[in-house]
Amino acid sequence: MRCDHRTVALTAVPGGLLLGFLDFVWIKWVPYPFAELGNSTATWAVAAFAFGYLLRPGPVRAALGAAVLLVVAVPSYYVTATLLQADDLAVVWAPTSLLWMAFGVLAGVVFGVGGDWARRDGARQILGTALPAAVFFEEAARFAARMGDPGQPAGAGWNVTIDVALGILAVVLVGRSNRQRALALAVAAPVAVVIFIGFAVAAGF
Repeated sequence: MRCDHRTVALTAVPGGLLLGFLDFVWIKWVPYPFAELGNSTATWAVAAFAFGYLLRPGPVRAALGAAVLLVVAVPSYYVTATLLQADDLAVVWAPTSLLWMAFGVLAGVVFGVGGDWARRDGARQILGTALPAAVFFEEAARFAARMGDPGQPAGAGWNVTIDVALGILAVVLVGRSNRQRALALAVAAPVAVVIFIGFAVAAGF
């Protein structure tokens, strides 16, 4: 049963506050390499996917609600950093924060709709199911590309392994049949390439 606008709003805002808080706490106290999951664009994208998938609000409400979730999570993260380690509160309205909010809108729309699509039938279901795997595979590729960087922590290969494993696990959990899971994994690879190119283009600006 689909939820209404009120339920979407009452879930997205506190959900975003909780996501930002837990993300900072995870980064601060969970040991490496698992701490990287808190500093992960894939983790936030999958949070937006989960919003659409679990609430089943329909594609429009999924897009709006997941975008609100991620946008609210950004200042929540920085406020938590201020409270727990006395960071400068001004970073909440700094350009970096605003840029992450803009990315949150984009990721929220795409992955929120993807979560809703994963509940439907046909090609949309396959693409929706593929999205969490694609974003984890893309992040694994970025980790792999930086493994020769002297600034990269020792054991960075674990981050590649963790992201690939989580991508596969997401498809296993979301997919409804082995055939759907196999198709979703096949689709995830080219989608991951598209996301990878998108990050490369964004980094060039």
